[in-house]
Amino acid sequence: MNYDLIVIGGGAAGFFTAINVAENDANLKIAILERGKEVLSKVRVSGGGRCNVTHAEFVPNDLSKNYPRGEKELKGPFHTFMTGDTMEWFDRRGVALKIEDDGRIFPVSDSSETIIDCFLSETNRLGIEVLTNHSVKNFYTENNQWKVKTSQGDFRTTKLMIATGSNPKVWKLLSEQGHDTIDPVPSLFTFNIKDPRIKELPGVVTQASVKVENSKLRSEGPLLITHWGMSGPAILKLSAWGAIELNAFQYDFEITVNWLQHYSQEEALEEIKELKNKNPKQQVFTYAQFELPKRLWQSLVLASGIEKDTRWADLNKSQSKDLSEQLTQGIFKVKGKSTFKEEFVTAGGINLKEVNFKTFESKKYQNLYFAGEVLNIDAITGGFNFQSAWTGAFIAAQAIASGSSEGSD
Repeated sequence: MNYDLIVIGGGAAGFFTAINVAENDANLKIAILERGKEVLSKVRVSGGGRCNVTHAEFVPNDLSKNYPRGEKELKGPFHTFMTGDTMEWFDRRGVALKIEDDGRIFPVSDSSETIIDCFLSETNRLGIEVLTNHSVKNFYTENNQWKVKTSQGDFRTTKLMIATGSNPKVWKLLSEQGHDTIDPVPSLFTFNIKDPRIKELPGVVTQASVKVENSKLRSEGPLLITHWGMSGPAILKLSAWGAIELNAFQYDFEITVNWLQHYSQEEALEEIKELKNKNPKQQVFTYAQFELPKRLWQSLVLASGIEKDTRWADLNKSQSKDLSEQLTQGIFKVKGKSTFKEEFVTAGGINLKEVNFKTFESKKYQNLYFAGEVLNIDAITGGFNFQSAWTGAFIAAQAIASGSSEGSD
């Protein structure tokens, strides 16, 4: 069967490409091939089932700074299609979005099904074929067309879009076609830490700065203590920017946590001396200082060798020094990682040097396009990964639709 466009991958980038191509030229014959029984499964679980559509950053250069891999390459594309365009795109299709306090953008419905229903409705309206259980076995050029062999039969198409995310099988096929693919490593994960100082503190959130020992990796922001260790933006940013390096460490490394964020140990020690003078009769353990959560403060006090009934006046030099160290230079051993919620983001994919970012077309093959995580592009958490998928898919769709439909029956 012949098509003008075949999209391999029934995820967000694939649907966004197909819909935008069909809207530009209703005469094109388009099919989406999905290997599984269901489409848009990653959309369904994203944002805790609410679908974090994008992020409220409206300056292209600032938006690009959220991408450990792809920052330079996305600057141009973001000037063509970015956050505001995404919001308008969904608004025109009846999907109301809202901006939350932290900048994340969700459907007003708080349900990813709203986004899925929008995509399925649009593909139905535009006559786009969605073929599930079509596992791609191979694809290659033949007589100026792409031949796609699947578990359900063979297809021909003039233009081919690869939007399969981090599918090792498809990456292998691309490598066989001569494309350089960078092996995937996890890019968004939490740190597994077993430490008595945080064992009883799941759910505690506070601002902190974190650095990875024996590396240049550091970040700051909200840090969430969990049952298995640490999470929150401060940790997730480290996992994204350090994806390659932390994989090389085999997820066995140490981090230094400064619970006071911008205090040095010397500054913390000076503050402790002032507290001794101000509150001599007050028990150190009882009242949290430095605006820290009470349970965290109490845990760090005990970790400094200070008894619960110790008064500030009775704090000796050694205890003061230990407390200042616990507050600003706490060393924690990371032993392993956990997936962030149900989302799985990877670094790796098509080498960005092999992609024309004005069209998202392969530099090696005409009429071969890429969008989404199949590219070596990934971002920190907060809707940024979806935004790069929308941007790439939209720009590719413009390029695809600008050609003729000579490949159709």
